[in-house]
Amino acid sequence: MPNTFRPETERQLCDAIMWALEGQLAFSVQGGGSKRAFGRPVELAYTLDLTGFSGITLYQPEELVITAKAATPLVEIEAALAEKNQHLAFEPATLAPVYGGEGSGAMTGTVGGALACNLSGPRRITAGAARDHLLGFHAVSGRGEAFKSGGRVVKNVTGFDLSKLMAGSFGTLAVMTDVSLKVLPAPEKTRTVLISGADDRRAVEAMTAALCSPYEISAAAHMPKAAATRSAVTYVSGAGQAVTAVRIEGIAPSVAARCESVKKLLQPFGTIEELHSANSVALWREIRDVAFFAGADRGGQQIWRLSVPPSEGAGVVHRVTRDLDGEAYYDWGGGLIWLAIAPREDAGAGIVRGAVSASGGHATLLRADDAVRSRVPVFQPQPAPLAALTKRVKQAFDPKGALNPGRMILGV
Repeated sequence: MPNTFRPETERQLCDAIMWALEGQLAFSVQGGGSKRAFGRPVELAYTLDLTGFSGITLYQPEELVITAKAATPLVEIEAALAEKNQHLAFEPATLAPVYGGEGSGAMTGTVGGALACNLSGPRRITAGAARDHLLGFHAVSGRGEAFKSGGRVVKNVTGFDLSKLMAGSFGTLAVMTDVSLKVLPAPEKTRTVLISGADDRRAVEAMTAALCSPYEISAAAHMPKAAATRSAVTYVSGAGQAVTAVRIEGIAPSVAARCESVKKLLQPFGTIEELHSANSVALWREIRDVAFFAGADRGGQQIWRLSVPPSEGAGVVHRVTRDLDGEAYYDWGGGLIWLAIAPREDAGAGIVRGAVSASGGHATLLRADDAVRSRVPVFQPQPAPLAALTKRVKQAFDPKGALNPGRMILGV
């Protein structure tokens, strides 16, 4: 690829950014490239390719910590952890089906990309977000200066908690080169209780009852009929109606006992079924990666990611689909809504954000073509005080806009 810089050391990365600053140029920053279409389109002459920063540099299972270079594929990290019966508890989404990168390796996502986008899966409601698992990192700012924050232990007091700032910054502040993550023991057993036939509002009530119970639910999601019938898990697709899923994880005897209690608790909400480990893993991977909205027949749909109070989710979807041709499914107990709509020049932004704002939530345009994402704010527009703070932060880390300018907000 012409005009592409592929540094392999932190020194080379600093030199590349300094070269850009001297020429008043800017870089489009990418790792594996699987999320190029996430955010506003960045059309620049020069690309900063981080694939040289790949590989696990430290793994201490007994200390529950792993350190890897930022462009290390998630599949490589997950494989190493699985050998020691450990995992990334925040369950990072790859979004590969959404963007058409369903292969292996970096195209299914890198650890740096997951953190830069702060991607968290169904376990978010119990394990926290990606940023909560980032212990420390090394990076180079838009000033061409190398710096680090945090460390390799769960408790550290090595200065400002910049990890929270870097996670979700989409490479607009600095380029992370190495990251240290907290890992946890993987569950011995996983089971999923399925409820068939509940409408959206009733499903949210069921998920709330489960999550408020003493049975340590790790995830809860609801798939209306249209989404459920696309599942590769036959117990879900074969139900022929909406399916609500509640996941239970842990040691085998505890999971079995809790599963029976949850089935009794949820009996009033519909027909009950149960998935064991393999089918459970497959279903929650589909939910995590938005696989229900993948495929050639749905490739033209525009996809929104809505964050709302769970009690408001069904109402938000009703208000949106009343005015737009669309469909949705729910994660995080109803608090995360994945919405797919027929293509529109404005992506239905006024309708979507109007419905979400009324509930106190926010909306992100996850998938649309470049022209639409150039016109429509991809991320929720910020109130004036927050927008001013965002500009000051960008000015502090990248005053000349050398890194992904405009990727999140036009002009920033």
